[in-house]
Amino acid sequence: MANIGSETSRIYRALEAGKESRAESAFVRFQELIDLTIKYGRSDASQMLRSAMLEELCRFRELYCKAYLERDLSELAAFNRYLDKFALVS
Repeated sequence: MANIGSETSRIYRALEAGKESRAESAFVRFQELIDLTIKYGRSDASQMLRSAMLEELCRFRELYCKAYLERDLSELAAFNRYLDKFALVS
């Protein structure tokens, strides 16, 4: 999640600076990382825990993509604050 947070920070900073191509590149990396996390993350967890994690990650992906496509900087900033917590503990 910390790596995903790094990409979301790059997206936010690029959009703030008006660098669309840089934001797009970071968005592609974000999608790759979250898709890999959905596919392989916590495969050692119980089925119930994995199911809850997958539901949360899929919803996160959906909401983040919506905020990115709408260029909602306040919502993207909120996602960054959420993901910053993962960077602090890793």
